[in-house]
Amino acid sequence: MSHPASTSVPPTPAGELLTTPFTAASTTHDVIKGVDLTGRRAVVTGATSGLGTETARALAAAGAEVTLAVRDLRAGERVAAGIQESVGGAVPAVARLDTSDPASAASFGAAWEGPLHILVNSAGIMAAPEQHTPQGLELHFATNHVGHFALAHGLHGALAQAGDARIVAVSSALHLASPVVFDDINFRYRPYHPFVAYGQSKTANVLFVVEAARRWAADGITANAAMPGYILTNLQRHVTESAMAGMTRFRVPEPKSVEQGAATAVLLAASPLTAGVTGRYFEDCNEAAPAPDHNGWIEGVAPFALDPAHAARLWDYSESLLPPA
Repeated sequence: MSHPASTSVPPTPAGELLTTPFTAASTTHDVIKGVDLTGRRAVVTGATSGLGTETARALAAAGAEVTLAVRDLRAGERVAAGIQESVGGAVPAVARLDTSDPASAASFGAAWEGPLHILVNSAGIMAAPEQHTPQGLELHFATNHVGHFALAHGLHGALAQAGDARIVAVSSALHLASPVVFDDINFRYRPYHPFVAYGQSKTANVLFVVEAARRWAADGITANAAMPGYILTNLQRHVTESAMAGMTRFRVPEPKSVEQGAATAVLLAASPLTAGVTGRYFEDCNEAAPAPDHNGWIEGVAPFALDPAHAARLWDYSESLLPPA
C-alpha cells in the first residue's frame, strides 16, 4: 500500500513557484494516474454535482474511502451509486452537511470517528441574490467560508490523527473581485453586488489555507487553495446579465471540462508532487503567480489573499462565529 503523502519530493526553493508537468488541459485522470490511496479516507463537500462529484470520483478511483458531505442525502446516494458503478470498489458513504449552517458543520465534525487524510471543501454558491443567514451572515460568506471553516475546525483532531492530512479549499479567480472587507463583511452599509460577495468569500478560502498552514503545520496538516477555472456547472445558475453588471473588467476565459476543472484540487489532495506543500494558491495544476496589474484578465493570486495579517484576523473572526462546543 503506497501513500502519496509519504513520497519524498525535492523542496521548492524559497521564493520560487511550485510547478508540475500538468497544465490547464490536464484532467483528473492525468494527475491521479499511478497514485494509490488505498487505506486513506477522504471527505468531499458539495459532491452531488460538478466539481465535487468529479473530485470524489477521482479519489475513489484511486482507492480512497470517500464520504460525500452533502445537503441532499437522496442526491448524494444517487451520486455515490454512480461513482461505485463507474469505478468499482465500495459505495462512497453519504453524510449530511449544510455549509450555510455552522452548527451543521460542527455536528459533522463531532460525528466523525477515526483519522481523516483528505478534506476537499468544494461546496459553494455563486452570484446569488442578497441573502443573510439566521446568524446574520451574508450567504456567500457563510456558505463558502464559515461553514467550511467550522467543518475543518471540527475535523482538526481527525486530520491531526492522520499525521499527513491534506486540506484543499476550492477558491476562484474571482477572488480578485474583492478582499475580505472586515469593516462590512455582511454588506450592512455598502451596496451589495453578487460577484463582490462571491469574490470576498473566495478570498476568505485562500486566507483560510494561509492561516491553517501556519497553525496546523505541527500536526502534519497541509492546506492549499485550488482555482478550478471556468466550468459550466450548476454553480452558474444565478449568473445573469444583471448579476454581471459592473464586472466588465473581467473577461470570460475559455471553459474547461469538469475533469479539467477538478484536476487542480485532485492534484493537491493526492499527488506526490504536492506532498508537504502548504499555504499556497494553485491554478491550472501549478502554483499561481501574483495577479497581473491590468484589466480584462483572470489569472494569478491577489496579494490581499495571501496576506498573513488578514489571514490571522479572519481566523479569529471565524472562530467567534462557531457554535458553542
